[in-house]
Amino acid sequence: MSLYGKIDLHMHSAVSDGSDTPEEIISQVKGAGIGLFSLTDHDAAKGCRIVTEHLKAGDPAFICGVEFSCKDEQGSYHILGYGYDADAPEIHALVDKGHSLRMKKVKARLDFVQNEFGFVLPEEEIRKLLAMDNPGKPHIGKLLVKYGYVKTKEEAIIDYIDKLRIRNEYLHPEEAIRHILAGGGIPVLAHPFYGSGGQLILGEEMEKRLERLIGFGLQGVETFYSGFSPKLIAQMLELSDRYQLYVTAGSDYHGKNKLVRLGDTGMEDGAPLVPGMERFLDTVRRIHP
Repeated sequence: MSLYGKIDLHMHSAVSDGSDTPEEIISQVKGAGIGLFSLTDHDAAKGCRIVTEHLKAGDPAFICGVEFSCKDEQGSYHILGYGYDADAPEIHALVDKGHSLRMKKVKARLDFVQNEFGFVLPEEEIRKLLAMDNPGKPHIGKLLVKYGYVKTKEEAIIDYIDKLRIRNEYLHPEEAIRHILAGGGIPVLAHPFYGSGGQLILGEEMEKRLERLIGFGLQGVETFYSGFSPKLIAQMLELSDRYQLYVTAGSDYHGKNKLVRLGDTGMEDGAPLVPGMERFLDTVRRIHP
C-alpha cells in the first residue's frame, strides 16, 4: 500500500469543466480521504497555482497536473502532464495555445447553434461565457437548457452542438508530450482505451497507438480509471509492464458535472501498488522531495 493511502490523479475544477473551485477541490479531497491528488484541468494550469497557494500543513500531498486535448491524423488523445515546473515557459506556451484553440471552437459553436437552429443567447450570457477560463461544450449546453431550447445538457451536445464538424487547429500529441518533458514534467496518456466519442481502442490498435506515442516521449498510462472494467485494467497493466511505462490512477472527477465520485479509480483500497505506480511515485518524490 502507498504511504499516501488513497490516490486520485485526475480531476477537474471550475477552471475548466468541473463544478468545484480549486479551493473546494481541496476540501472535497480531504473529505474523500485521499492522501495524494492532482488537479488536471483542461489546457490550464491556473487551478494548480491556486491549490498550491491554499494547501496547509497536514493537507494531502499534491502534484501539479494538466490535461491537454490533442488530435492528429490518427485520432484523438488526452495527454496528462504531471510534476512540471509551474513557471516553465514551455508549459505556459502550450496552455496559452490550447486556450486559444478552445476559444475559437466555443465561438464557432455559438455561431453554429444560432445560425443553424435559431438558438439565440443573450449577449450578456455570451460575454460571461467568453470571459471564463476554459469554456466548452458543457457550458454552452447548460445555457441552451437555461433558455429552454433543450431539456438536458446531453441533448444539447449530442443533438445540436456536435452536429458541427470543426476543421481547425488542434494540439498535436507529439507537441504536448514534447512541451511537458521540456517543462520538467511526466507525460501520461489519459484513459488510453478511449478514443473519439464512444470509440474503444483495443488489441493491436492499442499497442500501435502506444508505440507511436512512446516514440514521441510518452512515459506513462492512466491504467486505473473510473470508467475501466477489471478486464481493461488488467490489459493495460500488462501493456504498461511490457513497455515499462509509469502507471497512474484517476477518477476524472468533475464535481456535479459528471456522475463520477472522487477517488473512484478502480484501485482496491489497501491493495499493494503495482511496480509502474511505485516507479511513478518515486520519480515524483525526486521532482518534489
